[in-house]
Amino acid sequence: VQLVESGGGLVQPGGSLVLSCAASGYSGSSDYRAWFHQAPGKEREGVAAVYTGDGSTYYADSVKGRFTISQDNTKKTVYLQMNSLKPEDTGMYYCAANLRGGSWYWAGNYKYWGQGTQVTVS
Repeated sequence: VQLVESGGGLVQPGGSLVLSCAASGYSGSSDYRAWFHQAPGKEREGVAAVYTGDGSTYYADSVKGRFTISQDNTKKTVYLQMNSLKPEDTGMYYCAANLRGGSWYWAGNYKYWGQGTQVTVS
């Protein structure tokens, strides 16, 4: 299984970005796909997740109303629409797949990870 993120970059506060996470070697059905944020010097934190089976979505309080997670029809690509970006949103963003149990927002519960994409809000 390979997860490849793209779409990061430099954006001004209040701006928007769309991150993509493409999966290969992975069926994508009936699983949780998530985005995590890791700020410099901090632990990886769950931002948003989607259950690929029925499209249910979950968000951290810090991004509710600003970020939207979605999946394509194949359930192999997941997107993160990021609006009203703030400097504190700066950091690496990782996508994850294959929740092995427990809460969607704990990094240790996922089996597969991408390499990450950098988002800088400044």
